[in-house]
Amino acid sequence: MSRVGRNPITLPAGVQVRFEHGVVTVKGPKGELSQPVASDKIEIKIEGNVLTVSRLSEQKEIRAMHGLYRALIANMVTGVTSGFERGLVINGVGYKVQKQGNKLVMNIGFSHPVEFEAPAGITLDCPSQTEITVKGISKEAVGQTAANIRALKKPEPYHCYGIRYKDEVIQRKEGKTAGK
Repeated sequence: MSRVGRNPITLPAGVQVRFEHGVVTVKGPKGELSQPVASDKIEIKIEGNVLTVSRLSEQKEIRAMHGLYRALIANMVTGVTSGFERGLVINGVGYKVQKQGNKLVMNIGFSHPVEFEAPAGITLDCPSQTEITVKGISKEAVGQTAANIRALKKPEPYHCYGIRYKDEVIQRKEGKTAGK
């Protein structure tokens, strides 16, 4: 049996889970998320404050779905209770970012400032001129938004100029050396 899939999900106080017509809906203090589930292959049981995910067959594809859907539902429960956050750092001479309303205006080495508008359900914040914080209740949306911002100017390996994740380590390369 799947090691991830067989773990039960404990629902904290204030979180409501519904499973109707192949869609799991999780509602909590921070919002509401829903996820379609292959209900002909995966079974979801809600007993009190414990949710269990089980599979109806032992086929390889369904075994993979078992752990996937359990992880997705666990992330939804975490998202509606505490939310997710991803940090980005901007590094470079003259590189900076500022928030204007619902969008970020970044000076990241181009001849023009780059504007990035926050998608629905995502909050962008700038604690300093070189930091960006992406917050939201959907782990997938937070990660994708952070990846889209990073893709605007990926860090280069010689000086590490660009946008990187806060916990990312860039493998530095040695530049060319003058002749002996």
